Amino acid sequence: MTRPQISSTYRGALGALTPLIGWWGRLEVQGRDLLPPDGPLLLAGNHDSFWDPLAVGTAGLPRRQICALAKAELWDVPGLAPVLEGMGQVPIRRGASDTTALSRAIEELREGVCIGVFPEGTRSGGRVLRARSGIGRLAQAVPEAAVMSCTVQGTLDIARLGRRPTIKVEFFAPAGGGLQPGEDLGAFSARLLAEIRERAPVP
Repeated sequence: MTRPQISSTYRGALGALTPLIGWWGRLEVQGRDLLPPDGPLLLAGNHDSFWDPLAVGTAGLPRRQICALAKAELWDVPGLAPVLEGMGQVPIRRGASDTTALSRAIEELREGVCIGVFPEGTRSGGRVLRARSGIGRLAQAVPEAAVMSCTVQGTLDIARLGRRPTIKVEFFAPAGGGLQPGEDLGAFSARLLAEIRERAPVP
């Protein structure tokens, strides 16, 4: 395991967003000290806004660099691909079983990286979505990885004119622990998502 350190690109990108997320967003963080400072880590969270990964990343500093599974279309935005790569993000094609992305995430986990996964697979858009089994497959492939969850609330208000947001991020250990022996992968993902959504209902 040789890659638990936080890259300069990651620090720089999130540092540039601190005035927006930290000050204007009045970021409140709970449970950051529960994040293991090193070693393979799977982090599951809810996804209601484009801002969620950035809020979670900001909240996790300086504890961990969170390398999220992010939609591959972001790499097509001019100038963004080098930043995403420098931040250690992993492109994944949505709507299909992206074995390349999962293989890369497994390799990164085994190197001691924190991989962030949104079990819903996309932004909720005010809907209750079923959990995807991807995080279960990662947990099965790297059983030594710790599993943590997080909730993000308030990010939808960033884009609402005239309303100053209050962004809250909470890190916590799943009540039922990580993947249990014999537990169905889909049921594992659903268990994590249900607990997350109990703490942070779909807005």
